[in-house]
Amino acid sequence: MSRVSPDTGRRMPAEWEPHTGTWFSWPHNQDTWPDGLEQTERALATCVRLLAKDEWVYVNVLSDGHAQHVRGLVGEAERVEYVILPTNDAWCRDHGATWVYDAFGGRLAVNWEYNAWGGKYPPFDLDRRVAQRMAAHVGDAVEHVGITFEGGAIETNGQGVILTTASCLLNPNRNPGLDTARAEQLLGRVLGATHIVWLHGEIEGDDTDGHIDNLARFVGETTVVYPMAEDDAAHRDGFRQNREALARQLPPHFSLREAPHPDPVHHGGVRLPASYMNFYIGNSCVLMPAYGGEKDEIMQGLLAELFPDREIAAIPCTEVIQGLGAVHCLSQQLPR
Repeated sequence: MSRVSPDTGRRMPAEWEPHTGTWFSWPHNQDTWPDGLEQTERALATCVRLLAKDEWVYVNVLSDGHAQHVRGLVGEAERVEYVILPTNDAWCRDHGATWVYDAFGGRLAVNWEYNAWGGKYPPFDLDRRVAQRMAAHVGDAVEHVGITFEGGAIETNGQGVILTTASCLLNPNRNPGLDTARAEQLLGRVLGATHIVWLHGEIEGDDTDGHIDNLARFVGETTVVYPMAEDDAAHRDGFRQNREALARQLPPHFSLREAPHPDPVHHGGVRLPASYMNFYIGNSCVLMPAYGGEKDEIMQGLLAELFPDREIAAIPCTEVIQGLGAVHCLSQQLPR
């Protein structure tokens, strides 16, 4: 773990801290879900209804007509606001703003540069404008950072410890020439990071170059949950390496909790990046991607133990993951 000395007084809050709301960019790209778009919309509508019980949900839509379509799926849930904010795709975690608190405790939106995970999926011109417009909608100041990064590549305990991967932040397809020292300085300045843990590897089918929200998540200030799959040759060694890296880099008083990894999910003969780590923590619920089978029940039980004050909602994601992401990738929290 690298120690960083931030000079901004900022703090990136943990996901479990109180939200004003959650943002989604509604799925609409048929190229992303050639077979599962309707099922993905139904799954996300369930997420909206669950979250809206205890926080606002902001849904980016293409037009008034699109808002009417989505409203028909969601129903008459309270605390749902439809924002005319066109996008190329639905991955709000990555193209949306990342919120931090500034030195005075005010909310500040961070606008990373965005290039669709290294230019993999053009066009992304609309997605590049989303973060700034999200911030403007809620009246928050925005900082344009000037490096290419995505929200799914960072994980925090809310107290300055950041988990990330070199395969994303230091990838030449995002930031040519950026080295570890400069990246750590940037994360310290922008997010208030004091300690940075670098993990590696990616799960099979992942097109993000190894987002952390498929590999390890904080579930408390000093607790990290990570996947293990001793019967999965494609991932076993990488998961072991990350477990060792976490144990080596985190302070001794931190604890690690092992979680299951889903049985393989395929589409068109290709393995998809299904991961239970892609859960989302709302104010009163945890949205857990579910893929069928007994491992769903094991993961749901683990999350119930870790979040006893929240409902653990299993969201069917067998079709959602055809887009190569799940509920965490689709969401972005707006801190209170």
